[in-house]
Amino acid sequence: MKIAYALIAAGFLIFIVVALVGNPARAWQAYLLNFLFFSAIAQGAVLFSALMHTVKARWSGPLSDVAESFAAFFPVSLILFVILFLGQQHVFPWLHEDLHGKEVWLNVPFMFGRDLFGLCLLYGFGLAFLYHRLYFTLKDRGASGPFGSWLLARWDQHPPDEARLASRMTVFGILYLLAFALVLSLVGYDLVMATDPHWYSTLFGAYTFVKAIFIGFGALIVLSSLLHLSDRNGYHVEENQFHDIGKLFFAFCLVWADFFYAQFVVIWYGNIPEETAYVIERTMAAPWNVLAWTVFIGCFLAPFLILLNRRIKTRPKAMTVICLAVMTGIWLEHYLLLGPAFHHDAQSIPLGWVEAAVGIGFLGLLAAAVISYFQQFPELLHGGDVNRLKVETIHN
Repeated sequence: MKIAYALIAAGFLIFIVVALVGNPARAWQAYLLNFLFFSAIAQGAVLFSALMHTVKARWSGPLSDVAESFAAFFPVSLILFVILFLGQQHVFPWLHEDLHGKEVWLNVPFMFGRDLFGLCLLYGFGLAFLYHRLYFTLKDRGASGPFGSWLLARWDQHPPDEARLASRMTVFGILYLLAFALVLSLVGYDLVMATDPHWYSTLFGAYTFVKAIFIGFGALIVLSSLLHLSDRNGYHVEENQFHDIGKLFFAFCLVWADFFYAQFVVIWYGNIPEETAYVIERTMAAPWNVLAWTVFIGCFLAPFLILLNRRIKTRPKAMTVICLAVMTGIWLEHYLLLGPAFHHDAQSIPLGWVEAAVGIGFLGLLAAAVISYFQQFPELLHGGDVNRLKVETIHN
């Protein structure tokens, strides 16, 4: 936890210094980049548990327990989004442009209002799903953490109807899945696509939430692998479970690439100047074409060729390296989408220590949230498969 706090302090100290006395535009743009990336990680990881419960996947027990820990970042993400309002002059280029009638949609109060409402809805469904899941976990395994003990005592005093609780958990899981697709599409349109307000793509929303699933599953594999390899806890994942989550990660590698291709080929085939300029600038024009090829190789070509091997997907250390490489690539992809809108005349890629330092601060926040979650609920590192079978039996 001390390391996480150190990362937070270092990252946000640099952000504040650069924002106040250095280059405020660059500081806030780095903030937007990392807000989108780390929020997507948490949202995509929690989706794994909601999805596995909804489809009654029995193999996912210990992985789902770890996936739910990312929900601890939800309140932090919400606060970070509100703070983004302070940097609006630096992260919304359309504030200084003629929008040709799009002012009805692209105005700061309406945009922040709808996105804040959407995030509250998404996070509310996610936390409600988690609350119901914790009931079955803590009743089965006990609770030693402060908050877990309080919850367990509360449930002991007022025992709920377990069948009803299981049914409501399924409802909240489905609502989270639906809200995930809708809210992340909205955030993608408002915070990423709108940075170039005269370009649009109907596929961009789906591309945004598929990307969040991709990196969310990657973060889940990394965290599960680290816990599995550590001798400081009792967490254990079977080889076949690593193989299954590896196959899902591989599948979304293909889905992410397919959505990019589907978007790219339609724009290329239509050859409409208003559409092609956006893609040409980011994939063919210097200096951004170098970054585009780096993203393509790191997020699709390399993992595709490596993950064709079955044995790789069963090895936690190898999967950790692959997932971290892919997540770094998607971080760069976020910058590829945002950067040209902020640096129209860049002769080289304006990516450096400021973006990395702010990213370290966000990484510290995510790590601190997850660690705090396991400190409150240490029992989640034990017995996931047994608990999931019990929940499904009650529900059925």
